Amino acid sequence: MADLSNWAFPPEMQPNAEELRFDLEAALDSMVLLRSEVPEDAFTAGILGTERIGNGVVIRDDGLVLTIGYLITEATTIWLNTNKGAAVAGHPLAYDQATGFGLVQPLGKLAVPALSRGTAASCRVGDDVVLAGHGGRKHALKAKLIARREFAGYWEYVLDEALFTTPAHPHWSGAALISVSGRLLGIGSLMVQEELGGRTVQGNMIVPIDLLEPILEDLVKLGRARRPARPWLGLYATEVKGHVVVSGLAGGGPAERAGVQVGDIVMEVASGRVSGLADLFRKIWSTGSAGVEVPMTLVREGSVSRVRVSSADRQDLLKKPSLH
Repeated sequence: MADLSNWAFPPEMQPNAEELRFDLEAALDSMVLLRSEVPEDAFTAGILGTERIGNGVVIRDDGLVLTIGYLITEATTIWLNTNKGAAVAGHPLAYDQATGFGLVQPLGKLAVPALSRGTAASCRVGDDVVLAGHGGRKHALKAKLIARREFAGYWEYVLDEALFTTPAHPHWSGAALISVSGRLLGIGSLMVQEELGGRTVQGNMIVPIDLLEPILEDLVKLGRARRPARPWLGLYATEVKGHVVVSGLAGGGPAERAGVQVGDIVMEVASGRVSGLADLFRKIWSTGSAGVEVPMTLVREGSVSRVRVSSADRQDLLKKPSLH
């Protein structure tokens, strides 16, 4: 795995403790480096790799670590490293596909403070924030919240409202978005390009912490949220010239088995016209829970075709932790 320790933001890009209303060093000590290993035959190995590295943040006094879920999906080995040099094995406690959050239970004592959780509803576009990774102040970035809006990911993922910050943190996965009062506002998920003042800038997409609160206890106790599993089709899609186009298929997934092909334009789901990527996924989810048959109208090389896709629960395809 790559060594992420031998770099630093320039001092002018790092947060200044004197400008903040909290103990910056204590907050940064809540961050851990997270390394995971995934079997080569895991469902997500081909897309996300077998060795993954990112960040996590301790959110409870018992050491519970919150991260972004793709870092720990199907992981058989997890190591957590603190700023003080401790290295502790971790157990992948939960991954919630709807939000993207993941939880790791350390199997030893991390001996670091927990970062208090806030609410993303308390911050406004234009607010100063800190986006922090493991490694102390040199890996913490002064940033601004530049947008809050819907986000749709090609992998059957939608957030009603995501947070967007700039400048971009180069090691964003699982990074903590922290308010000027020292509260956790969200978890880093992606590098994105945003329009700002008539120019394109690089930034990060953040999953708001507010989405965790209603499901946290379920994730800890059950390993997943207590809600019906969404129907999963195993298709990747993108928007091209006003159309939603299939850009990829999960091998052996429901959509591929039903005859959906890369390049198909998705016109309708359950007789409802598809108006965009987020609309496509919401229409799929509105047909019922995992296992439901999803009718779709496709356009392929100018011809209209109709398919019925027998959906699945994506969790059923993932390797599970050996203990919970």
